[in-house]
Amino acid sequence: MPELTPEERQRYARHLSIPNVGEAGQLKLKASSVLMIGTGGLGSPAALYLAAAGVGRVGLIDPDTVDRSNLQRQILHGESWVGKPKLESAADRLREINPHVELDLHPVRFTPDNALDLVSRYDLVLDGCDNFPTRFLSNDACFLLKKPCVYGSIFRFEGQVTVFAPHLGGPCYRCMLPTMPPPGSAPSCEEAGVLGVLPGVIGSLQAMEVIKLLLGIGEPPLGKLTCYDALNTSFRSLRLRRDPACRLCGDAPFISSVKNDETTASDSCSIPGMPTITVEELMARLAAGETPYILDVRQPEEEAEGTIPGAVLIPLATLPERLGELPADREILVHCRSGARSARAVTFLHEAGFPQAVNVEGGINAWKSF
Repeated sequence: MPELTPEERQRYARHLSIPNVGEAGQLKLKASSVLMIGTGGLGSPAALYLAAAGVGRVGLIDPDTVDRSNLQRQILHGESWVGKPKLESAADRLREINPHVELDLHPVRFTPDNALDLVSRYDLVLDGCDNFPTRFLSNDACFLLKKPCVYGSIFRFEGQVTVFAPHLGGPCYRCMLPTMPPPGSAPSCEEAGVLGVLPGVIGSLQAMEVIKLLLGIGEPPLGKLTCYDALNTSFRSLRLRRDPACRLCGDAPFISSVKNDETTASDSCSIPGMPTITVEELMARLAAGETPYILDVRQPEEEAEGTIPGAVLIPLATLPERLGELPADREILVHCRSGARSARAVTFLHEAGFPQAVNVEGGINAWKSF
């Protein structure tokens, strides 16, 4: 096993003085590897602390670029990196934190086609993603390869942390959430909002569990979901039990591949069978001189993010009482910020007698990208 250099001894001095860590523990960290899915709200604080702690090799998966709206919480990135790849921004910052850490940059989406190959290269996975298909995928890949998956999620003022590792005696993600929630039923952080400090708390807790697992100290929260309520400054623990009927880790499992209904599902907000239109198609129709009825179901304060020409603003919450303002004999193209609220609005309009309602895929975010 390699020794610590004099510079590393100085850098990790506070670790070396802890009985449960010491030089042996620091060498364990140096020889360890972690795969991080996402360098966003959760991945930012986690990556910073894992690099500072001296984890020897960190893999980062993120195909996205830095958006100014990220900067409120994604503390790896800064103003000078807006519009540039997140991985380059993350690598620049992490190398400044600790030049001894080896960084593997994976500018790809985490998919069933590459999941097993990527996960197999690391000791464990820290899941900082923000959608259900990827959470199912990271869980399934880790289960099949017997790697711990350190899970975190955030929503407005609340967050959750646990470790899914059936090979260590705990349940898996599917024991907690057996099937995919219906599209549009759970708003994303983009739609619902999140207090910028919250992912710092949850991401740091994830980093703590990673370090405990790598060092083999303490008790990992196997079968325990830690829930943080920022508004009430409270933590509580919920018991998660292995589900004997779990399709992946249960007594008679039948999921044996990372390609399944949940992991291959679209993370878009459109409901299967719902009529949709892309922003490219909408732009082409407007350029051709068409004047479709476009309904914006965002809040008034969101108009500053951009608007689609000619759109009528009726916030989703007020839609039931304003149905009389809508044309009953025309196509209604519904958009929001990214597609979740508009999908719910289209479902409601179909049930309310407006069968020509159509969801604009990707909402204003997709519109602004063209």
